[in-house]
Amino acid sequence: METSEASHQIIADLLAARTGQHLTESRRWRVNSALAGIFREHGISNIDQLVCLLASPRAGSDGRDLSQEVVEALLNNETYFFRDKPTFDQLPQDILPELARRRAGTKRLSIWLAGCSTGQEVYSLAMVFADQKERWAGWRIELIGTDVSQRAINAARSGLYSQFEVQRGLGVTQMLRHFEEISSGWLIREDIRRMAQFRQHNVLGPPPGREPFDLVLCRNVLLYFDRATRAAAFDRLASAVAPDGFLMLGAGETVVGQTHHFSPSPRRASFFEPIAADSEARQLLVG
Repeated sequence: METSEASHQIIADLLAARTGQHLTESRRWRVNSALAGIFREHGISNIDQLVCLLASPRAGSDGRDLSQEVVEALLNNETYFFRDKPTFDQLPQDILPELARRRAGTKRLSIWLAGCSTGQEVYSLAMVFADQKERWAGWRIELIGTDVSQRAINAARSGLYSQFEVQRGLGVTQMLRHFEEISSGWLIREDIRRMAQFRQHNVLGPPPGREPFDLVLCRNVLLYFDRATRAAAFDRLASAVAPDGFLMLGAGETVVGQTHHFSPSPRRASFFEPIAADSEARQLLVG
């Protein structure tokens, strides 16, 4: 194995160990561009030199975790408001009304958005609830967004977006209603920001709540796992979704042939429902 290939493998192993994601051949092309900023900052020019730096005593001498910086740089934080709108629109049009009927007795709804990146998906859902304020009056709505990237979570918590970011998926009316333009960009209004919680979390770990969620969105996260890791992620997701709840995946993802915990929800693209109660999985994996 040539040195450069060995270095690529070390970087791939680091990413897998920290996140569960696998750096497949189809993703190798973007490694150098993703790490370009780290190369410039440390005065190096290639992955071989980066691996040597990672192994050197001075890698963390400035108090920063260079290996975590590498992982953060390699993560794909692609997202935008109301992403895949025809699919997303099923939430206010079908899924949320159905959950409202099922939870009419408690008037409590808990939603986990896994792999939320910089928060646009979480805030999109918060805007849906805010725009239907009368419909959800008296309800306790819990929105928890998680991502393996601390950098992305910090950005999500800030609620601050560039002109380019707010224009992706938002109309002018939505921008003016829910955002305030300030000198550094567009800041989402406080009432929307208060609706969302953000935490660093790996979907391969125990779910972020003690009680099952009524709805879990895990869109375009499982694409980066190999088959075994994806199966482990489905085990975790099964322990997180209420028996009568829903799991939403990305447009290119499915449960078919991947897990025995979920089945496609009839007439609902990208939505899946738990098979039976799966109580045994919940007891083993929660906590």
